[in-house]
Amino acid sequence: MQSIRFLAPRLSFVRHPEDARFELGTHLLNSDSIRSRNAEARKEGFGLSWSWEQERFEFLAEKALWRPEGRELLIADLHLGKAEVFQAHGIPLPSDGDRGTLNPLLDLCARVQPKTLIILGDLVHGPLGLTASLRETLAALPELTGCPITLVGGNHDRPCRTLGLVQQPSYRLGQLWLSHEPEHSPDQSGQNARLLNICGHIHPVANLSSGSDRLRLPCFAYNSSEERLLIPAFGELTGGHECGQLYRKWLVAEGTIVPWQNPESRARKKRLVR
Repeated sequence: MQSIRFLAPRLSFVRHPEDARFELGTHLLNSDSIRSRNAEARKEGFGLSWSWEQERFEFLAEKALWRPEGRELLIADLHLGKAEVFQAHGIPLPSDGDRGTLNPLLDLCARVQPKTLIILGDLVHGPLGLTASLRETLAALPELTGCPITLVGGNHDRPCRTLGLVQQPSYRLGQLWLSHEPEHSPDQSGQNARLLNICGHIHPVANLSSGSDRLRLPCFAYNSSEERLLIPAFGELTGGHECGQLYRKWLVAEGTIVPWQNPESRARKKRLVR
């Protein structure tokens, strides 16, 4: 029987009728295709709105968070090169060269045209997944997305010293504390600040059931007691963790955002029953 080898395809940045996409072949940067992606007029109102204190956000069905005030697009946990890491350990996992993650990212940036793309950690899965093609793509990512990129280093990024993007620690943006892992913001008592921690790392999902049917969906999840918002993993090849009943949740389902569970409403319902 003929043996099967799983090889990571090389990526190319080529002209597309609507946008720039990664395809098999030689990696090329085409400035015309970048301009064609950015030609679409800016629009407001991309997703489901939600506010915390003075901060306003939109939950996007692409598993991203939009902050209209500064036109920042926040994502987390892409885990690029994960299939190649598995292959390096002898696990024959097919790879599409991360096109299933990168192309949706380019589509999203073309649609919302952010001033800054903020990646809250785990851009890559590990050093073994950093192929020459992926290194080239990472170095070109600001040009491909059409905006500067801020990378908050995640636990999978930190062992990778040559990502082509500078890793920085958690930081404050407005009333937000941006981090990879869940964190409490440092003492801000002298700055009149109560900060919302926005983070990745957890890969939040919600488990739904009805009779014998089971459904597991990525979600945005907010914990009011911790003042923390978890955003779902952006990567295609990622798992998920149920974040529990204490979180208010918004499901990502069939290209839309579905408000799902509010712990405060459940608590009021229990008190009424008593």
